[in-house]
Amino acid sequence: MLRRTRGHAAAISLTWLASFASPLAHAEGQLRIAEQFGVVYLLLNVAQDQKLVEKHGRALGIDVKPEIVQLSGGASINEALLSGSIDIGGAGIGPMLTLWDRTNGRQNVRVVASLGNLPYDLVTNNPDVKTIADLGDRDRIALPAVGVSMQSRLLQLASAKLWGDAQFNRLDRLQVALPHPEATAAILKGNSEISTHFSSPPFQEQELVNPRARVLLTSYDILGGPSSASALYATEKYRRDNPKTYQAFVEGLAEAAALIRADPELAADIFIRTNRSSIDRALLLKVIRSPDVDYKLALQNTYRLAEFMHRVGAIRNKPASAKDYVFDDAHNAGAS
Repeated sequence: MLRRTRGHAAAISLTWLASFASPLAHAEGQLRIAEQFGVVYLLLNVAQDQKLVEKHGRALGIDVKPEIVQLSGGASINEALLSGSIDIGGAGIGPMLTLWDRTNGRQNVRVVASLGNLPYDLVTNNPDVKTIADLGDRDRIALPAVGVSMQSRLLQLASAKLWGDAQFNRLDRLQVALPHPEATAAILKGNSEISTHFSSPPFQEQELVNPRARVLLTSYDILGGPSSASALYATEKYRRDNPKTYQAFVEGLAEAAALIRADPELAADIFIRTNRSSIDRALLLKVIRSPDVDYKLALQNTYRLAEFMHRVGAIRNKPASAKDYVFDDAHNAGAS
């Protein structure tokens, strides 16, 4: 059985994460995964509900026992991975690149698989804000982590395009770290200091129920087309020491992606059940079936962000291509 533990990153200490670990942390069959909130993590939800990793583990002759912890923000995911409290982390491409850079030549963190292409929307309920250039001192932008989350990096890239690289972090001072569920409640309520939220599905769709809320910009706008929003990543040592567990995990994800594409209705039911979500099912199905959404394992259109992060000094090492920050697996052959 997969275990799911919920909680805000600020309330979760490394002591607690250490208690999540087990003495067999690096033995074949042990698999500890950290995820965040939203439909972005549907691949993991489906693999959990259908016990697909366990299924592929049995085919390889091992008993895989996956465990899931839910955190908020890429910084918390990265800290947990480096501390050895988890084996695989799920976060945005920005936090992944930060950890790839930090561990390059040491732990060598690389991407195991993409979590798919999903657009992230910058939503506001301030009628005076027409573009990001209108965001001012009275606005607060909610996102998972200030300066380092995928949403924050995307906003920095959009700022660099508008004002130049020298002012790439111009809007960082307006950002507030807040989990997506709480930020969504603020946008819907409408009288909070949070006027803007760089969100993710299905929270952005829920926010648009507020007639004052509208989309200013999307991640696809910023990156010039469909792109992977988040990824699952691990250390080189974990992959090397646990080849069968790693293979079972990847094969389970691939089967989960196929199930989502073949049966969106079942996938929606799994999301609601796994997350104990009260989301409107029709709205959720609209998200899953959107032509802008593609659940697949290969990274797409992430290198532009990597180049930008190197250009402004957010990472020291410049990857020659996306293949530099993914593991050399068959499903990653087309990474871009």
